[in-house]
Amino acid sequence: GYHADGWKKKLVPYSSPTKAYFDTSDQDPFCTYNYLLDIITWNKSIRRGFIKVKIMDYAGNTVESQMNSEASTFQQYKRVKILTGFHQDVEKIAKISLTFSTKTLVGPKHKLRILQMKLKSLNNPER
Repeated sequence: GYHADGWKKKLVPYSSPTKAYFDTSDQDPFCTYNYLLDIITWNKSIRRGFIKVKIMDYAGNTVESQMNSEASTFQQYKRVKILTGFHQDVEKIAKISLTFSTKTLVGPKHKLRILQMKLKSLNNPER
């Protein structure tokens, strides 16, 4: 878990209090491993929806992110950065898969074409 008392001197300036929010999960050991998904899409039409990320290590173990609560807007050749969290950390990623959803039951299904993608660990930025 997080030792929030160790952050007190950094988070609370002398003049006014600061709020800090630490992400935790609902599963033991309750920590969340955060990643930044940076993607550029290739679709000509604007797409609005949600991205779910699944990562797999070389042993075949997989972990899936929770779907973001806010939809992202994807435009051709525009960079979109999405913060995503996992219940487990994957040290050596072998495979990344993305699922795009508009969360609508009615209407046409749309694909999101990815031109470029980068997934960066925020807990271990050297990776």
